[in-house]
Amino acid sequence: MTIDLCPNCGSDSYIKSGIVNDRQRYKCKSCGYYFTVNKLGKQIDDYYVNKALQLYLEGLTYREIERILGVSHVSVMNWVKKYNIKRPFNVNYHLTYKILSASELSKYFEDPKKIKGAGVLVTELGD
Repeated sequence: MTIDLCPNCGSDSYIKSGIVNDRQRYKCKSCGYYFTVNKLGKQIDDYYVNKALQLYLEGLTYREIERILGVSHVSVMNWVKKYNIKRPFNVNYHLTYKILSASELSKYFEDPKKIKGAGVLVTELGD
């Protein structure tokens, strides 16, 4: 949250001029314009954005993605809109994933019938 130039005239000569809504207020010496520094929003790691979009394309609902990753379902909706993600239309779609805890995962790999002849992708989700 550093300020370099006046947003009105581009001058670098400004002074502090009080506090508004717990944010420092500045006054430009050149044009007399009052301004504050914009707060940076909370940033979510790109890893979670990518995972959320992958899960969305796999057919999970927004709420399911929220429960798995711990990210707001509204954020997931906004990312889908922002990146213009479209789900593939498939009437005969069947789920190709399983979400397992650590103990369930170890039991899953104990049975050789479940992993024989098929590729298995294991990835970490959430915390």
